[in-house]
Amino acid sequence: MSLHNLKPAEGSVKKVKRIARGEGSGKGGTATRGHNGQKSRSGYSRKIGFEGGQMPLQRRVPKFGFTNINRKEYVGINLDKLQSLVDAKKIEDTINLEVLIENRLVRKNDLVKILGGGELKAKLNITVHKYTATAKAAIEAAGGEAVSL
Repeated sequence: MSLHNLKPAEGSVKKVKRIARGEGSGKGGTATRGHNGQKSRSGYSRKIGFEGGQMPLQRRVPKFGFTNINRKEYVGINLDKLQSLVDAKKIEDTINLEVLIENRLVRKNDLVKILGGGELKAKLNITVHKYTATAKAAIEAAGGEAVSL
């Protein structure tokens, strides 16, 4: 091995195209931007959704309906889910938001609604935002208590 046959490791050196560094680079002159037009100018930035003057998709698609800005989204939890947590010994007799967050059923800022799906055998004291009528009846029938926040 001598100085004239030293080479860098295979794949370690990448050839960088030096754009706009004179005619000898092969990328001088227009610097790969073409000749005229908006995209050849400095300071050009395309708007999001711009389609070259064609009517953008956002404006082509018909709009309809109504979105209520005051709508509250509740995360629904069925009674059978609570019963399965009791069976797995993950929850005791009281359920509140902290317990639900701990068991990853809801997130920190979610509003919670207990739904009447499934069967509840355990006596539970539940404190959440809302209940369906069937859920509230099932909780009280099992000897528990349903408290709204």
